[in-house]
Amino acid sequence: MSAATRDAAPAEVVHPTGRILRTRNGALSLRIDSRVLVVCLLILAAALAVCVVSIGTGDFPLSPAEVLRTLTGHGSKATEFVVITLRLPRVLTGLLVGAALGVGGAVFQSLSRNPLGSPDIVGFTTGAATGAVIALLVFHAGAAVVAVAAIVGGLVTALLVYLFAWKRGVQGYRLVLIGIGVSAMLASVNSYLLTRADVRDAQAAAVWLTGSLNGRGWEHVRPVAAALLILLPILLLFGRRLRLLEMGDDTATALGVPAERSRLILIVVAVAITAVATASAGPIGFVALAAPQVARRLVRAPGVGLVSSALMGAFLLVASDLAAQRLLAPTQLPVGVMTGAVGGVYLAWLLAREWRSRIT
Repeated sequence: MSAATRDAAPAEVVHPTGRILRTRNGALSLRIDSRVLVVCLLILAAALAVCVVSIGTGDFPLSPAEVLRTLTGHGSKATEFVVITLRLPRVLTGLLVGAALGVGGAVFQSLSRNPLGSPDIVGFTTGAATGAVIALLVFHAGAAVVAVAAIVGGLVTALLVYLFAWKRGVQGYRLVLIGIGVSAMLASVNSYLLTRADVRDAQAAAVWLTGSLNGRGWEHVRPVAAALLILLPILLLFGRRLRLLEMGDDTATALGVPAERSRLILIVVAVAITAVATASAGPIGFVALAAPQVARRLVRAPGVGLVSSALMGAFLLVASDLAAQRLLAPTQLPVGVMTGAVGGVYLAWLLAREWRSRIT
């Protein structure tokens, strides 16, 4: 074996919380925490189980065995039409949108060092909704233009919040406070547009603003899948910098991390992935807020994890969608109603917990 091959060969190092895999020259390393790995696998298994049950739910009920047979190519033509054409796109959209919201929320909560620093709280999701509402109500655009407008709206809102929060750098509390203010103003713009629109257009826009997976097809799956495929590796690559930024800009800079440039890249990528998710399913609330915190408590990690947050976001959204389908069956609620109801309780608990921790 040559010296170059020996240097590139992976080495395994025992760590108190797991194992570290790295090349012998130390250029690349990966720490595998055994608890994090087990929890992530359990969340993934739970999400897939919910997906199988959700695919089998509807006017044409299917057992889990029939769903699995159809997914593996051994179903009848009738079950293939129901599963592949009608129900699978909705479930996949829920999985991918939930993962995108979960990882986006993890990035913003980590950067702001605040559990309230999620895209739906600091205005980025609302900005994406404003872009979509303008396209729907002002220009009467189609689905493709609405999706592009949502992405542009989210990115423009993020730029405004970033510029307003800039004062010799961007601090987490300023980002959250200014984001909440911008979100309130944009919500007012959305309400004004709804009041001035035609009744039928306003009803359609109101349903979209609630956040829904009803009627989702493969055209909604592909954009989110492409966004995750392109943008998620970038976030994972910057994961180490994200952990260092949690320690403060001075510490991160001392350890060789360009703090402001790294923060800007992370914000742009996280906003883009959140905006694409919003374009596909509407501004579904509270998934980005709750998923990173629930995942962090399950893995018992000191900070939010990107992979665990993405998996928890996917699980929360598909589980909420299943509940929205079956709670008042045959009437199907928009999934945003379910996440809003559960998320409101979670937000109240989180605020009360933060308040108690500050006075004790």
